Amino acid sequence: MGGPPVTRALIPAAGRGTRFLPVTKAVPKELLPIVSTPALQLVVAEAASHGMADVLLVRAEGRTQLADYFAVDEELEAALADRPDLLGRVREVETLARIHQTVQAEPRGLGDAVARGEGFAAGGPLAVLLPDDLIDDRDDLLGPMLSARAERGGIVLALLEVPRSEIGKYGVARLAPGADPSGDAVAIVDLVEKPAPEQAPSTFALIGRYLLPPEIFAALRETDPGAGGEVQLTDAIRRLTLAGVPTHGVVFRGRRYDTGDRLDYLRAVVQLAVRHPDIGAEFTSWLREYVRRTLA
Repeated sequence: MGGPPVTRALIPAAGRGTRFLPVTKAVPKELLPIVSTPALQLVVAEAASHGMADVLLVRAEGRTQLADYFAVDEELEAALADRPDLLGRVREVETLARIHQTVQAEPRGLGDAVARGEGFAAGGPLAVLLPDDLIDDRDDLLGPMLSARAERGGIVLALLEVPRSEIGKYGVARLAPGADPSGDAVAIVDLVEKPAPEQAPSTFALIGRYLLPPEIFAALRETDPGAGGEVQLTDAIRRLTLAGVPTHGVVFRGRRYDTGDRLDYLRAVVQLAVRHPDIGAEFTSWLREYVRRTLA
């Protein structure tokens, strides 16, 4: 029922990263390190581990560093010939997936970024992964989403239950009457983009993982820009949902790290640093002592 498998993923990475200026004047936000690994690499690895061998990076004009990061660097490999540990790390990056790139000339919203991927999708389904949302590698999200799509078809969205006071920051799902969000997937009948908390149809927010059918591109062409001249992906998904395309959500209850905010980025660095295979134990010991001294 679910149609062909999802083998292609799109990662929108054309934002200016203004909250991280001045470093993002020269370095794309997606390449800022989580210890020694950029968030972008972690998201590409997540896609690749679920069979998505082709990844499209939607970048801003001139930001070739994103694709360059994944390209083969023969000079560096030669210099590391006697350092197999480091050489292995470099080659791991270079062989994660087949990296493609396209340009979003102006940051006109997530919907506009996804629309840049129509040719890349080649008439098939497409996964969209937002690089600001990191999913802990111990907590699978894409796997259950792909299973839901294989069983039910249509659109599958990642949902996170958030406090009602925070719901206005997100696209929000209206669940089908009587739907049980504790199951594997929950039916969605409507979507609202950033509602006022008192008007939100639920507390289930959309987070940065989407499995979309090819019909999404026609819906995006028919979706007018909203506030700030941006095309909202949520609005295009809503158009398809109201037209009868099956839409389901998988509620995520695992560990998620938001690297789009400076404070949350620092939290992500600390949380992942304590698990780092090289420095985790030493860092954790230092962190405990630092907290003890600071709070004493």
